[in-house]
Amino acid sequence: MKSIALFPGSFDPFTAGHLNILGRALTMFDEVVVAIGINQDKKGFFSNEQKMDIISQATKGMKGVRVIEYDGLTVDICKQLEIHHIVRGVRNMLDFENERAIADANRRMAPEIETIIIPTAQEFAHISSSAVRDILKHHGDTSMFVPEGVILPPVK
Repeated sequence: MKSIALFPGSFDPFTAGHLNILGRALTMFDEVVVAIGINQDKKGFFSNEQKMDIISQATKGMKGVRVIEYDGLTVDICKQLEIHHIVRGVRNMLDFENERAIADANRRMAPEIETIIIPTAQEFAHISSSAVRDILKHHGDTSMFVPEGVILPPVK
């Protein structure tokens, strides 16, 4: 039986840190589903189409990666896809505490689904999607913060 994990997030945009977590998750699972969450209350910087394109660029040639978008609770998409593991990345202790709280809530709603928290490699710990968005807004060079080969759409 194939082991599959869900790697959910807004990925606005997908960064080199996200790619690091994904690559490490692929050492534990046969397949990792990168799931772009749709938040009705938030307008993303990038459209979901753009996010799908960015992630596709970043993961080109990687085996065992599937990209989807979903709306609703993460545990519900896990149940729908029959996935029993959620992968989350953390950069620091603040991220960890937040992710642990979410994992605890998910466990209460769906005890059969386990969350695996992976700390990002140190060289990516300073990278956040919000920092990349800020650099883009000010027309800076984001190439050192996004996966090699990814070309972010220009800011209007």
